[in-house]
Amino acid sequence: MEMMVILLIAVLLFGANKIPKLARSTGEAMGEFKKGRQEVENELREMQESGTDSVATETEPATETEPATETNTSTDSE
Repeated sequence: MEMMVILLIAVLLFGANKIPKLARSTGEAMGEFKKGRQEVENELREMQESGTDSVATETEPATETEPATETNTSTDSE
């Protein structure tokens, strides 16, 4: 019963001609999403198996810098 109501609403909103195109594009989008999710899961699994807990394992320490000094460049002499 609920599927009939949903189908009726879809036909009213999109028209009978656009329903197959909409279903096809929705299926393709879901397939791409599933493929992307599987790729991320595989990468995470590989990282766990290799013992790497973070993406970047080697980082350089921050270098110490001198603070900026304020200079007066005003040409007004009052």
